Formats: sequence, C-alpha cells, structure tokens
Amino acid sequence: MRTTHRLQGGITVGTLALVLVASGCVSGGSNSEDSPDDPIVIGVSLPLTGDFSEPGKGVERGYKAWAKIVNDKGGLLGRKVELKILDDQSNADRVVSDYEQLIGKDEVDLVFGPFSTRLVVPSARVAEEYGMLFVEPAGAAPEVFDQGFKNLFYAAPAVANDHYNHLAEYILALPADKRPRTVAYAAMDDPFAQGTAYGLKEKLEKGGIKTVVNEVYPPNTTDFGGIAAKIADSKADMVVGGSQYQDGVNLIVALQQLNYQPKMAAFSTAPTEPEFAKAVGNKTEGILAPTGYTQKGDYPSNKEFVEKYTKQFGKAPEEDEANAYTTGQVVAAAVKAADCASQDPECQGKMVEWLRGHQVETVVGPLKWDDKGRPQSAHMIQQWVDGEIQIVLPEQQKEADLIYPKPEW
Repeated sequence: MRTTHRLQGGITVGTLALVLVASGCVSGGSNSEDSPDDPIVIGVSLPLTGDFSEPGKGVERGYKAWAKIVNDKGGLLGRKVELKILDDQSNADRVVSDYEQLIGKDEVDLVFGPFSTRLVVPSARVAEEYGMLFVEPAGAAPEVFDQGFKNLFYAAPAVANDHYNHLAEYILALPADKRPRTVAYAAMDDPFAQGTAYGLKEKLEKGGIKTVVNEVYPPNTTDFGGIAAKIADSKADMVVGGSQYQDGVNLIVALQQLNYQPKMAAFSTAPTEPEFAKAVGNKTEGILAPTGYTQKGDYPSNKEFVEKYTKQFGKAPEEDEANAYTTGQVVAAAVKAADCASQDPECQGKMVEWLRGHQVETVVGPLKWDDKGRPQSAHMIQQWVDGEIQIVLPEQQKEADLIYPKPEW
C-alpha cells in the first residue's frame, strides 16, 4: 500500500492544477498494492504557460523522451514509468500546490523538478518536507543551494555563477590591448539569470575590466528601449545579458535598432533556443552563450537520445530538453541502485544516500555532486558561427574557433 509520509507540519492540498494527459502521462497514482503491472508514477509541475513557458515546454519534451525510451526498454525495475504533468503557469504559489497535490493527494511514487530557480526553491521545500528525492533540471542559482536542502540534486554540469568560467578565462588571457575594457550588464530580476551574468561580472572585475552599465529588469519587461539606450550610450566593448528567452530576444533587437556594435556579446539561455535566430532577424553571428549540452557530445547515451528524440519530436534536442532527460537518468540510476521506487522513507533515503556518493553517466557527461546538490563540472561556451551555434570553448571540446571581435549585426 502506498502511504504518504509528511516529515513536517501539515500541508493543505491546493487547487487542482491542469492535468496534461499525453504520451507517458496519466491521471494519477494508484492506492493499491504495487505489483509488476503497476506503473511507476512520476509527478512533475512545469511552466507550460506564463513567463517561462518556452523553456518549460522544452523540459516537458525532454521528460517525455526519457519516459518513452525507458518504456521501450521495459521500464524501471520491470515496471513502466508514467508521467503526471501539471501546469504551474510560471507561478510560485501554483507550483507549491501542484507538488502538494502530486505527493500528498495523488501519492505519486517519484517526483521530477520544474523549470527555473523561482519555481525550484518553493517546490523543493515541499519535496523536502515529504522526504522525497528531488532531482531538478533548471534551478542553478546560488539561492537554491543555500536553503539547506538534503534531497536536492541539480541535473546539469555547473551552477549558474560558473556558467561563464571558460569565457572569463579566455578574455583575461587576451593581451591587455586586445581584451574588452568595458562591459555593460543587463539581467532579469531572476536568481538564475542574474547568477550567470554576475558570475562573469565578478571574474572580469577582478581582472580589471570595468563595469559601465548594470541594469536589472522585472521578468515581465517587454520594452527594452531605455536599457538598450543606456548600453549604446556607454559604448561598452562588451554586453552581457542575464536572460531567459523572450527578454534576451527583445534586448538584442533593441540594441540592433540603435546600431550598437559591441566587440563581444553574451546572453544566457536565449541564443540556444531553436527559435532564436528567426526572432532576432537572423543577425546572430558572433553571439555567445553558455551551455551544458551539445548534440555532438561523445557520451554513451547521447547518440541514442538525439536519434530517438529527433524521431519523436521532429527536431533535435536542445539544452533544456537534455537537462530534463538527464534528470530522468539520474533518478533512474538511484532507483536501480536502491531497488525501489515509492514514497516509503527508507526507499527515498536509499536513493538520496546513493546519489551523494556516486557518479552518474548522462547525456551531458558524468555528474557527481557536493553535499548541497551542486554539480562539480563546468559549462561549455557556444557561439553563432556561420549561421549555426557551435562549441568554441574549452579548447578540447570546440567545434569552431571563437570569433573576436564580433561581426556587426
């Protein structure tokens, strides 16, 4: 019999969220005794509408690809896996009620995390209260790991503040008369977006590179004319955008309209999305972005993932999809090691303990974590070169030479 184990004070189940029933998705968990015929039900809340809907849908595809590939091979522990996905509407209150419903009412066996730090932190609190393993694909900001969570693991190579480490090293290694001397920063008021931009800012300032613009904007900002004007007026050699998707696109378009021509331009998340090139008028050459994933990655499971994902969805996976798939791989490794998949505290504890001391092979490479759930690796740097985004750093993984200075857009 499945039993929900709340480790702290009572949770009130909130308003029912929209249930998406699709390939690999079901209407709920079972309250009957588990048998080989019972599926392993995995609860997920994702921002399928609202501010984070574009990457949220990518994470959904990644989760569904993982479920299909696992089920095509016979499932986990001889049982099929089924996803129950709710739409949190990019809302922190809604994501809390979603996970309360999934764990406390629907009694799912396992949970996967949502997209964005803003949603990961509150949902991780719910999972922690229930003693549930919480592997997540997109909460990379420092505040995620400052909460004292014991059951959280981030399924990507590096935390937000370290995303640009390879780029910082490249810039500071340039001769003093060649490197950018001034930088303009514009970041969404979001822990992840600011973490990526300010991680680079801290390293460049320590290297003597001056900050001339430092703007923070609300997540719902659509008019970037004022911020773009400040950046253009500064004549900064480099612009750095701590962005998600649409905000990054809108800022780049505003900068293009002002004919601001930096020597280097770097934006988080936006340049790696499939729709990016068209959205900025195909004026992409030289734009940089950190990434934890490449479709060409030479890891054992990546070739299968790319081939089967492309067959399922008609296009190749990007970073959000890969991090979601990685989340599934990490949880699956823990399930196999613990030989269980249920809310039983002993089972959940075994999975958490195993991940604390082991490395997991994934489509983004081998992952291991510190005691706060932070991955111990590094992101690569991509750049738009000859009409496609390619790895340019580090040297041993590059697909093209880094272009500097950036061509005019």
